[in-house]
Parts: sequence; structure tokens; C-alpha cells
Amino acid sequence: MFIETQPTPNPATLKFLPGRPVLPRGAAEFTDPRDAAVSPLAERIFAVEGVTGVYLGADFVSVTKREDVPWHELKPAVLGAIMEHYLSGDPVLREGYEAETSSSEDADPVVARIKELIETRVRPAVARDGGDVVFRGFERGIVYLQMRGACSGCPSSVMTLKAGIENLLRYYVPEVVEVRAVG
Repeated sequence: MFIETQPTPNPATLKFLPGRPVLPRGAAEFTDPRDAAVSPLAERIFAVEGVTGVYLGADFVSVTKREDVPWHELKPAVLGAIMEHYLSGDPVLREGYEAETSSSEDADPVVARIKELIETRVRPAVARDGGDVVFRGFERGIVYLQMRGACSGCPSSVMTLKAGIENLLRYYVPEVVEVRAVG
């Protein structure tokens, strides 16, 4: 099994591509080892000393580390944990746990257009960097988004929100005035 790794704009996060599906639908983010109990894959990765976050996407795993642990020490152990998981035959998520999905069904046509643009244009671009963006609301011209995975805490995420996503949404949806990040 060959697992490709890619840097992300966030120096504390690496993107791992196992060459097979991770989550066929939705995404899952774990920032606490206790929450990772629903995912045998995330549990194995959190068992590596220095890991602080695991984000599971369609075909990738983004792993965030503590600042004081260099990637050259951590990367082989994370690769081993991912390989061990796929060789074990365990599911990525335990039965009964659903990955978070983004639905573009909404009664408000403005919100529906915003969600569609996020789903079709923004999420695929952000996923290339090992992250995700999730719609959290639209109120009085302001779109609230949550940055996840490699994008959470990334130094360039504010630029991505303002220069990228905000400009795109304002262009296609005149009702959008501003985009703000939520925790």
C-alpha cells in the first residue's frame, strides 16, 4: 500500500492520501482523542504521540500536530497507523455513526444558492489543501462558515475566506455582503 503525503498551507497539518476511499459521503473531524472513539482510523492516528487533530475527507486524511513535534519524527508513525488501519479491515467509522454531510436543500433560495456554490466550487478547492469549509448560517447579508481540517487555524485561512470565498459569493449572490468564520 502506498500512501502519498502532501503539505498543506497550514504547517502544522499534513494531508495523507491512502489511494482508497476514506469517507464515501461527508466528512468527520476530531480534535480530541476521546471523540475519536467512533472512528478506528482516527483512534489509531491519535495513538501517535503529538497528534492534535484528525480530519477525514472523501479520499484523504488530514493530520494536525503539536508545534513542538517535527514532522520528520511524526510522519512515519502516522503513515504506519493509516496503513495498519487499512490492513486490519476495520471500518473508518463505527456502525451507527454518520459522517457530517452538507445538504443544499433549503427553503430560502439565497441560502440554497450559497450552499450550492460552497458545495460545487469552494469545498473541492479547499479539499485539495486537506481542509473543508462548512456552511453555518446566513443572516443580514453575512455568511457564517466554519473552516475545518487543515484550514482550521491555518495562517492563510483568513485570506481564503476574504479574498477567495467572500469574493466568489458576493459575485454570484448579490445579497452576500460579508463572510465570517465561526469556531
